[in-house]
Amino acid sequence: MSWVAPIKRRAVTSLLRPLAWAGHALLDLVYPPSCLVCRKAVAAHGAICAECWRDIAFIERPYCERLGTPFERDLAQPGLISLEAAANPPAFGRARAVARYDSDKARALAHRLKYYDRLELAGPMGRWMARAGAELLADADVIVPIPLHRLRLLARRFNQSAALAQAISRESAVPAEMTALERVKPTAPQVGLTRAQRAANLSGAFCVPPERADAIVGRNVVLVDDVLTTGATANAATRVLLRAGAARVDLLVFARAVTSA
Repeated sequence: MSWVAPIKRRAVTSLLRPLAWAGHALLDLVYPPSCLVCRKAVAAHGAICAECWRDIAFIERPYCERLGTPFERDLAQPGLISLEAAANPPAFGRARAVARYDSDKARALAHRLKYYDRLELAGPMGRWMARAGAELLADADVIVPIPLHRLRLLARRFNQSAALAQAISRESAVPAEMTALERVKPTAPQVGLTRAQRAANLSGAFCVPPERADAIVGRNVVLVDDVLTTGATANAATRVLLRAGAARVDLLVFARAVTSA
């Protein structure tokens, strides 16, 4: 009888739901919800207190449609791009970010995820990124994180960009291809390098494995990273994806450095 199985599933669900509620209540009792930034008490897990929320420099329109950098004033011209985007067009189509990297609160969240193994931050940060990049995700076929070289991954134990990509995928229902892009060359830190040195440092750093090319060819890709500063890493990864046959590559990050726009 085909109707029996659905009834059983509903019965099991109705029994498990109170247990889940009890589990959440016990968790709140043992580990009371606290602000992700300052650790003050908040109403629910994964939330930020009102004071920290006000201090995060969220990026909202008007902003450059290519780079996602905010304009200092509303120019009332939809689709406008910044002088930086016009002078040095990025390899990717559009970039979107949740917040400015010069915000102490946004930078603290990015650093805690990346350097202090605070993996519980990936969920809320990914949800904010999905909202900030909603227009990119609406056009996307696949999400691809910026990969770490295997030696760096071994030392750090996890890839923060991959954790964010998984959270964004859950929120947006756009599939994430975690191995479609590989970092095959260990690169030196980019800090202090000139634009030309950064490009040379990243030359040959990424590849699309032949057996994963089907995940990229003809697809609109949203490339995910935690932070965007000069754009050298994102541009290098984008060029590899485009050469592998991607139809379009957009970029979604949690925080980005902001210059005058």
